Amino acid sequence: MMSNGTGKTKTLGIFALAMINVAAVLSLRNYPAMSVYGWSSIGWYIIGTITFLIPLTLAGAELATGWPKGGGVFAWVNEAFGDKSGFIAIFCEWSNNLVWFPTVLAFIASTFAFALNPSLANNGLFLFVVMMIVFWGTTAVALLGEKASSRFQAFGVIAGTIIPGTLIILMVVWYLISGKPIQLPPFTMAAIVPTINLSTLPFISTIVLMFAGMEMAGFHALEVRNPQKDFPKGMLLSALIIFVLTVLGTLAIAVVVPLSKLNLAAGLMQAFQDFLAAFNLSWLLAPLAILVVLGGIALLASWLIGPALGLGVVAREGNMPRMFSNHNRNGAPTGVLIVQALIGTIISLLYIFIPGVSSAYWVMSALTVLLLCIVYLFVFASVIKLRY
Repeated sequence: MMSNGTGKTKTLGIFALAMINVAAVLSLRNYPAMSVYGWSSIGWYIIGTITFLIPLTLAGAELATGWPKGGGVFAWVNEAFGDKSGFIAIFCEWSNNLVWFPTVLAFIASTFAFALNPSLANNGLFLFVVMMIVFWGTTAVALLGEKASSRFQAFGVIAGTIIPGTLIILMVVWYLISGKPIQLPPFTMAAIVPTINLSTLPFISTIVLMFAGMEMAGFHALEVRNPQKDFPKGMLLSALIIFVLTVLGTLAIAVVVPLSKLNLAAGLMQAFQDFLAAFNLSWLLAPLAILVVLGGIALLASWLIGPALGLGVVAREGNMPRMFSNHNRNGAPTGVLIVQALIGTIISLLYIFIPGVSSAYWVMSALTVLLLCIVYLFVFASVIKLRY
C-alpha cells in the first residue's frame, strides 16, 4: 500500500474506481425515457458515451488530481476563473438538484404505486404525498450526518439498483427464449443509427442527464494507487459497464411495453409487470417495486447532501447568507438542507397542476439538463484554463 502524503493510505485501484462511477451514475429510472427510441437507443448511447461520458470522467479525474481541494466544482472553477464564476458553477449544480429532486421522487412514488395498485401511478395527489414523505424522510437521514447516510446508500444501491437491474436483463432473455411476442421491430444494423433532426435533437438532454455525475470519481484521486494509469483504465471499465447495462435495460423495456402505453416515470415497473404476467409470476411485482423504491431513495440520498456541502463552503467564505453556513453537530449543512427541501416541495407541486405525470416529468428533466450544461461548461473550461 502507498501513502498519499496526508496520512491516508492509497487503496483504490482500477476496479474500485469503476465501481464508484457505476454507483454514482447507473440508475434504473432513466431506462424508460430512452426506450421510446427502440433499437436506435443504442446509437444514442454510443454518441453520448463518446462525446460526453468519457470526456466528463477524464475532466473530473484531471481536476481532482491536480487541484484536490474541498468544495468540488466550486474549488475547481474558482481556481481557474475566480470567485464569481465558482459561485455560478456551484449554485447551478445545487439549483439543478432542486429541479431534479421531483423527477427522481416521481420515479420513486410511481414505482411504489405498483406495490399497492398500479393505477395510482397516474394519480397526481398520491404521487405528491409519497414524494413528500420520501423527500423529507431522506432529508432527515442527511441531517444525521454522512456516516448514517452512506450506510443507507450502500444498502439501497445493492438491493434496489444492482439486483433489479440484473433481474430485468435476465427476464428479457427468458422472455425471448420462450418465444413471447415483442414490441420492437426486427433488428437491423440500420435501425441502430439514430435519426437526428429538430424533433429528436432536444432528447440529447436525456443522454446528458443519464450520464451526469461521472466527474464524482475525481474526488477520490488522492486515494488512488497510481492515478496516471488507473484512472483512464477505471474510467473505461466503468463506461463499458454503464453502457452495456443501460442499453440492455432500456431494450428490455422496449421489448415488452408498447410505446403508446409507456409512462416515463413508471416505465420500469410497467416492464416488470408485463414480464411477470407472461410467466404467471405477478405476485413478485410488489416485492420488486419495494426494492426499486429503495434504489431510488439511495440515489436521492447520494445527491441530496453533495452539492449542499459545496454550497456550505461558499457560505463559510461569506458569499452566501449566514443561514446557509449553519451546520449541526453531525456536520450536516442544516440551513442548506432545509431550504432545498422547502424549494423542492414547491417545485413538486407541478405534478398536481400540470396535466399528465409524463408531461411534468419531461419538463423538469429538461430544466435539470439546462442547469447541468452550465456546470459542465465551467468544468471543461476549467480543465483547459488550468492545464493549458
